[in-house]
Amino acid sequence: MDTPALAREPLISVDSHVHFTDDWVKSRLPSGLRPVWDDAVVKNAKYEADVLRQGLPQLAMEDFVDLEAAQDPGHFEPNAKLAAMDRDGVEAEVIFPEVGGAKLCKPELMGKDWMEVLRGYNDSMADFASVSPNRLLTAYQVPLYDIPFAVSEVRRIAERGGRCAQVPIFPHDQGLPDVHDKSYDPLWAVFAETGITVLNHLDVTKALWGVFRRDPTPQKGIFTALPAGATAEAIAFWILTGTLERHPKLKVIFVEPGLGWLPWFFELLDSRMHQHYQFPGVEKLPSEYFKTQMGATFMDEPTGLATCHKAFGPDCLYWSTDFPHPATCWPNSQAQVKSQFAKAGIPEADKRKIVYDNALATFGLKQ
Repeated sequence: MDTPALAREPLISVDSHVHFTDDWVKSRLPSGLRPVWDDAVVKNAKYEADVLRQGLPQLAMEDFVDLEAAQDPGHFEPNAKLAAMDRDGVEAEVIFPEVGGAKLCKPELMGKDWMEVLRGYNDSMADFASVSPNRLLTAYQVPLYDIPFAVSEVRRIAERGGRCAQVPIFPHDQGLPDVHDKSYDPLWAVFAETGITVLNHLDVTKALWGVFRRDPTPQKGIFTALPAGATAEAIAFWILTGTLERHPKLKVIFVEPGLGWLPWFFELLDSRMHQHYQFPGVEKLPSEYFKTQMGATFMDEPTGLATCHKAFGPDCLYWSTDFPHPATCWPNSQAQVKSQFAKAGIPEADKRKIVYDNALATFGLKQ
C-alpha cells in the first residue's frame, strides 16, 4: 500500500465484490469442462428470465452497481483491485463474486461435472487472492448438495490459505435441509476445526421474486428493500435449533443484513426463552450466541450502528464498503467512516474494533 494510505485510519472491509469473468474461471478448468460452464451460464440466464422474472426485464446496470466503481479495473483484476483499495484507504477486503460459483455449479445445471467445475471456480478465487493473500480475502464457494464433497473442499480451501467461505443462506430454497440437520454436522465441524468463517451473504428467496413481479415501481424499489429482513429466518435457524450450541467454535457472519432491526429481533428471540416456547439444546440467550459466534456487516447506517453497538457491543460488528454496489462509499471510505461513527457516537476504541480489529482477529490477518 502506498504511504498516504498507510498514514490514514486502518480499515478492513468485510464485504466487497469482484466480477470473476467467464474467461478468468474457464482458464482454471480442463478444456473439456469449459463448454459445461458456458452451458450453465446460458441455462441460468434462461431460468432467471423465464422463472424468476417471468419475462419482465432485469434491473438496469445502475440499479445494482455504482457505475464508476463497476467500471474500475479493480472490479475485475487483482492488482487493479489493490490499487482501488489503496485509493480508498482500505487495507484488506473480503471479496464476494458478483455471480457466485455456487449459483452455477449445481447438479441441475452441470450434472455430474458440478463438483469438478466448482473446484476450478474456487481455484480461480484462490489465484486472485494469491496476488496479496493478507489483503484479498476471497469468499470461497461451498454448496451443500454433497456434504462429503463440501468437507473435502473446506479442507482444500484451508490448505490454500483460505479464511472464509460463502455457504447458501437459504438451503431450503435449493430443496435441501436447513442448517440444523444432523447431516451437516461434519461440515460445521470442519469449518470450526480449520477456523474458516462461514459467510451468509444477503440473497433473495424464491418467494421474494413474487414481489419483484408485482412491484410497479420503475427500479423495483419495493423488491430491493425487502431481502435484508429475510435473513431473520437464517439467523433463527442457526441459533434456535441448537446448531451453534453443538458447534461452539463455529463462526457465522451475516453480510448486508442491515443493522437497525437486529436489536428488536434479538429482544424478541430473547424474550421467547422466558415464555412457553421450547428450544431443546439452546443453553444461552440468542443474543449471546450472536455476540460470541456471529456478527453482521454494514455500510453507512449510523442510527443502526448506534443501536447495535448499544445492544451487542462492538465485537460482532464489521464495517464494509460493498464495492461496487450502489451503497458503496468507495473511493471515500475514510471520510465516510469518520462521519458515520461521529454521528453514531461510537468511542474511538470501539470504532477501531469495528472497522479493523474484529476483522483482523476473525480472519487471522497479520498486522
